Amino acid sequence: MSPKKKPQESTLYKRLKITFKIKRKIIEKQKRGVSVADLARTYNRSTSTICTILKNKGKIMEVDASKGVTRISTQRLRILDDVERLLLIWINEKQLQGDTINESIICEKAKVIFADLVKKTPGSSTAREEVQFKASRGWFEKFKRRTGIHSVVTHGEAASSDTKAAENFIADFKKLVDSEGYLPQQVFNCDETGLFWKKMPKRTYITAEEKPMKDRLTLLFCANASGDLKIKPLLIYHSETPRAFKKCKVQRSKLNVMWRSNKKAWVTRDIFTDWINEVFGPSVKKYLLEMNLPLHVLLVMDNAPAHPPSLQNDLLEEYNFIKIQFLPPNTTPLL
Repeated sequence: MSPKKKPQESTLYKRLKITFKIKRKIIEKQKRGVSVADLARTYNRSTSTICTILKNKGKIMEVDASKGVTRISTQRLRILDDVERLLLIWINEKQLQGDTINESIICEKAKVIFADLVKKTPGSSTAREEVQFKASRGWFEKFKRRTGIHSVVTHGEAASSDTKAAENFIADFKKLVDSEGYLPQQVFNCDETGLFWKKMPKRTYITAEEKPMKDRLTLLFCANASGDLKIKPLLIYHSETPRAFKKCKVQRSKLNVMWRSNKKAWVTRDIFTDWINEVFGPSVKKYLLEMNLPLHVLLVMDNAPAHPPSLQNDLLEEYNFIKIQFLPPNTTPLL
């Protein structure tokens, strides 16, 4: 068998990425009258590659090299940033409502939002953009990475809500309020929520050494049914004294929240009990006295592990006028 002929070096084009800087030079030389063939020889590229660069010269010249761009690939439609921002808001609303959402539902909603934005955007190439955005599986995977969403299916309590128990509780609660004579000013509800305060909907780029920003904290909010008394919130963070506090000399005692910390930024029984006796009790007592209302309070909450059944016994003696009412298991999303 005869050996294969080694191709001439001149007929081989090095498969190297063409930098943004080189592409601009090619475009500028072509504007000065240099032919495609001469450009191909100068930069050791095929004529088809040169033609492709010249075809996309509009996009290439729009990019700001000072922002660190070194080469051009497929351009992301600017309108997609707005699509993903609105889509993330919609997902959060659905999760708060306890609705079940999955990948296909999210993708369909993305296409609807995209179509609405295209119609409302003057001067956009509607037909071309609609063809380019398919809300594909690849886009969805990148969307998850960009926004930080890690679950698209409602699970846990929201998925196993007890409708019958919720209906029974509504009737029993009404009887309790009527029989005990509670006023809207005397009925309070508290609940915790997790806040991923660095969870950004905008697209960003990080180095391989950096970690995605998923810093979280837990907040507990409380207010009465009349809405005229909002109790000082409880905030739990993983750091007792963050670096920013030290730098700015922040005093935790002067914050508009009760600051507590533990490794997982969770509410614990001890922390919750401290909030009841140090914040909720004094605030409610002062409010009722100023309003000339009886010291008679009903605090409604879910049966989370941090809310122990014996919480009534953990109250300080001066706050024995506070009665604790727990919601039945698996009813919080409904009630």
